[in-house]
Amino acid sequence: MRKILLICSMFMVALLCIPGTAMSGKPFEGVITYKITYPDSKFSESQLAMFPKVLTVSVKGTKSRTDLQMSGMNTVEITDYSDKTSVSLLNMMGQKYAIKQTTAEIEAKMASEGKATVEMSDETKSIAGYTCKKVVVTVNDDGAKSTYEAYYTSELGSKLANFNNPLYKDIDGALLEFLMKNQEVTMKFTATSVEKKSLVAKDFEIPSDYTLTTQDELKSKFGGGNE
Repeated sequence: MRKILLICSMFMVALLCIPGTAMSGKPFEGVITYKITYPDSKFSESQLAMFPKVLTVSVKGTKSRTDLQMSGMNTVEITDYSDKTSVSLLNMMGQKYAIKQTTAEIEAKMASEGKATVEMSDETKSIAGYTCKKVVVTVNDDGAKSTYEAYYTSELGSKLANFNNPLYKDIDGALLEFLMKNQEVTMKFTATSVEKKSLVAKDFEIPSDYTLTTQDELKSKFGGGNE
């Protein structure tokens, strides 16, 4: 149980790099809902039942809010594209933590990642009512190559939205289907709906009942057990 929670908490922090949307020529305000699946999973059905199945990305102006829920844990990631900062809000069984990332910290993390090359494709796919272009991203990390396929649309955002994602930073639009991986699991995100509506500015602020911490402190607190 503890091992599963650790894996998931690490993924929640990794969601600081989940791509969202940002203001472009056609400003978008509203909510994008994604279905999450786990291709080639090595986990049992009971373990997968604890993993998140839905992700929502809310966009207002130059800020986005990513919400993810799972058994015993809720996480929110707020990104400000104007000053290139992020904060992750983790609520783990009533224990609430906020992890900030400055521009310098985001840039340092990006620099430490393997180099990625982007190959555009003529292939398109209709996702959540939008015609999306296909892109293939290949990452070379110390000689180990990984390939990611993604679909994006420029109707909902621009390249600015992906500034903090080492895989998709060169994609000029909002990703409506993409992958995220670590050594334990692969997560596939596919948009199922895009709802345009007015949102409340307060939802893009840090609540007063969250305690500021760091990724290292969080891993230390929840990483002491093996199972």
